[in-house]
Amino acid sequence: MSARYQLSGTTAVEISAGIESGIRTGALSPGAPLPPVRALAADLGVSPATVARAYQELRQRGLLVTAGRHGTRVRPRPPVAARRSALRPPPLPGARDLSRGEPDRRLLPPLGPHLAALAADSGPSVSYSDAGVLPELAEAARARLDADGVPAGELTITGGALDGIERLLGAHLRPGDAVAMEDPGWANLLDLVAALGLRPIGVPVDDEGPMVAGVAAALAAGARALVVTSRAQNPTGSAISAERAEALRALLAGRRDLLLIEDDHAAELARVPLHPLAGATASWAFLRSVSKPFGPDLRLAVLAGDETTVARVAGRTRVGAGWVSTVLQRLVLALWSDPAVDELVRRAAQSYEQRRDGLLTALAEHGLRAHGRSGINVWLPVADETSAVTALRDAGWAVAPGALYRIAAAPAVRVTVSSLHTDDLAPLAAALAHAANPTPPPGFPT
Repeated sequence: MSARYQLSGTTAVEISAGIESGIRTGALSPGAPLPPVRALAADLGVSPATVARAYQELRQRGLLVTAGRHGTRVRPRPPVAARRSALRPPPLPGARDLSRGEPDRRLLPPLGPHLAALAADSGPSVSYSDAGVLPELAEAARARLDADGVPAGELTITGGALDGIERLLGAHLRPGDAVAMEDPGWANLLDLVAALGLRPIGVPVDDEGPMVAGVAAALAAGARALVVTSRAQNPTGSAISAERAEALRALLAGRRDLLLIEDDHAAELARVPLHPLAGATASWAFLRSVSKPFGPDLRLAVLAGDETTVARVAGRTRVGAGWVSTVLQRLVLALWSDPAVDELVRRAAQSYEQRRDGLLTALAEHGLRAHGRSGINVWLPVADETSAVTALRDAGWAVAPGALYRIAAAPAVRVTVSSLHTDDLAPLAAALAHAANPTPPPGFPT
């Protein structure tokens, strides 16, 4: 904890408010340790129970995390808006940033022509009573899902995949309930589960998706929901194979006490077949976002599911945000309907595959086995994340530490390949090899 920031307060409310203020201003940075309960209680002249209540309230809101023998720390990405100065510092000048997990902007379809066409044919404004899911968008979405074997009789729209997952979890679970989730898995989802006061249970992942034994163990431990990524899993690039899907469907068949959520965020960018689990359980939802293929600013996802689950999400949306902008819906429909956009997305997917496979091959030449069956990321196991990230930074490469994505999985780093060029692959692989297996310092002379 920063020596410049002193905690204060005589009640649990005051202590928790002071910690939250420190996080918000950046005085308590992500990952910063907090004093042990008894030590802070002695400093403040309060009972240990008072400090424990303050810490517990912040843990339930996802601001703090207890890390075993490492004590209580600020979460790596706590759910509270911080000053810009407290956000992640930029890479060193001249460094290549491979840490962000974003698509290559140069490969995104241009929105200008379609926006201009919408402006020329805007029509009358939509009224409150008429707003909702556009029938023509729903029809197009059903056709696209049906082509991939996803039953889409019931369907609604959310403001992106994570918005859909939040609404699903909020409609089915309560604070303290357990959620089975991939480990390593999507950092935003880990943060969301913490912010909702839910309890994560890690499910190990291999190149073919969540491992069956891990899912079975999570179910035995009382998981009320299971969140899986269909393909282009973040951060490992795994994709559920036909054999894994069959085994998981057999394990989940007929479960009435489990909400199954599938996230197909890569959608059209994925160069591997989709093997959905949709319908394996009584309560299920399948989400497909448009952000990765068509642009991060397009906050829209299609959500298909059983009648009750879709009705809960649609009903909660109606009493909250109301609906996803029909202007945005019309723009997405225009993009889906344009063959030239389809070709751009196809070329982007092919480009990402070439960059990803090229890096995996280059790493293999150094004796390193990394993971990246699909998507825009490569996951490289390392002995020590801190030293690996530091070594890469010194070599001019910024990558993401695996700790952002792990519950109990082994250390690794995530490399986003979307901005790489062919000439980058050899020097990057060499830098990654050095970072993963650093040369030990020479011993003392004898």
